[in-house]
Amino acid sequence: MWSWQQAASWQDFAALTRRMAANEQGLWRKIWRLLLREAASLPLAEQLLTAHYCAFDRNTPLYVKGVLVGAIVYFIVPDRFIPKNLPLIAFADDAAVLAAAFKSVSSHIKPEHKEAAQRTLTRLRAAR
Repeated sequence: MWSWQQAASWQDFAALTRRMAANEQGLWRKIWRLLLREAASLPLAEQLLTAHYCAFDRNTPLYVKGVLVGAIVYFIVPDRFIPKNLPLIAFADDAAVLAAAFKSVSSHIKPEHKEAAQRTLTRLRAAR
């Protein structure tokens, strides 16, 4: 790992920048790993992953996929009824949307969808 103290001059900074650019693929891998680890700690992460696994199961009916993808998109999209800068209220809103989606299609959410979500979360949390 590098630090700004290592870049004492502009020449050092330029060399550091060249090394980082040369290792772009490794840097992107680290960024994605960090993002996925942080995503695993999101409130509702397990429900979102369960919705994902159900929505992208080829045996899931199209209308169920639409309901679940809509709920996932509602969670992700920043322009919403309740802004994300009010976290407690915003997550309650997300939870209500996900709960309504799950209730309306609950017969199509299978144990294997929940198990896949739990396995994914376990794997992501272990990467910390």
